[in-house]
Amino acid sequence: MGKLVAVILLGAGLALVGERFLTFRERMNAYREVESVEPQNCHLIEGIENGSEDIDILPSGLAFISSGLKYPGMPDFAPDEPGRIFLMDLNEQNPRVQELNISDGFDKASFNPHGMSTFIDKDQTVYLYVVNHPHMDSTVEIFKFEEQQRSLVYLKTIKHELLKSVNDIVVLGPEQFYATRDRYFTNFFLMLLELFMDLHWTQVLFYSPGEVKVVARGFSSANGITLSLDKKYIYVADVSDKNIHVMKIHDNWDLTQLKVIQLDTLVDNLTVDPDTGDILAGCHPNALKLLMYNTEDPPGSEALRIRNALSEKPMISTMYANSGSVLQGSSVASVYRGKLLIGTVFHKALYCEL
Repeated sequence: MGKLVAVILLGAGLALVGERFLTFRERMNAYREVESVEPQNCHLIEGIENGSEDIDILPSGLAFISSGLKYPGMPDFAPDEPGRIFLMDLNEQNPRVQELNISDGFDKASFNPHGMSTFIDKDQTVYLYVVNHPHMDSTVEIFKFEEQQRSLVYLKTIKHELLKSVNDIVVLGPEQFYATRDRYFTNFFLMLLELFMDLHWTQVLFYSPGEVKVVARGFSSANGITLSLDKKYIYVADVSDKNIHVMKIHDNWDLTQLKVIQLDTLVDNLTVDPDTGDILAGCHPNALKLLMYNTEDPPGSEALRIRNALSEKPMISTMYANSGSVLQGSSVASVYRGKLLIGTVFHKALYCEL
């Protein structure tokens, strides 16, 4: 009898693992091959070789680009090089990137930048908030941008027990922001188990000096986050569930979900077109290729535009798509006056004139 029970339990366990494995492959779009959609006037940006995970463009046309992210399970072509922040002036006829110098007092050697967000104060001072993973921890670094010197002045590091596995942030005011937590566990093997079992335990957090709280939960992997032009709504990407959550902001900074926009691609970072309010999404058409990197069959890239996000039927169009022959592992798309920038987790960056 004991052997029979053991066999039944073993069979049930194997069946569960098999079901989870098939479900995982479907969630990762393991069988999808992307069809090419490439504007004519595009070229790779010289000087960016090790990722451009997030891009934030100021109203003036100056674009901040984070580079050098080291993230568990992701390819890393420069493991011994610290992360960097680049600047690109999109008003120039032939824009080029320039690395921003970071002031003393900041540990540059362990800089591991992830998501970013800018804030412009009443006196027009620009502050750059950067999610950082020094030694695989999670902090938010605050810098003041010195435009004339093309440099960042380090001001402060924010840490909190709730700010774990932080992926992206959107700044609301001085030292006030929403942040996404893309994993519940911080242990690498437990992270893999969480991803495999699809636990839906990740969150969106609100941070201010006087209050830190969870304002939304139940995501498979909360990733990119951005603010609508009218500042009434937050858009949150759930990369594993392949969707975008539209959430209303309340006076106490709590969030209420209004709708979910379902896609057929894994959504990473989100930005908003400053002219139209459309959502732009950097996406992974086949994330299994990202997790199991093969130079002979690299991960592709995809950038989407979502119009009328609040309507019953948002319009979704493809701005760019490539099998990986040009651009691998796209993570963000951002526009400024007919110019498109597409960043990647670990690869290069693309500049297009639309």
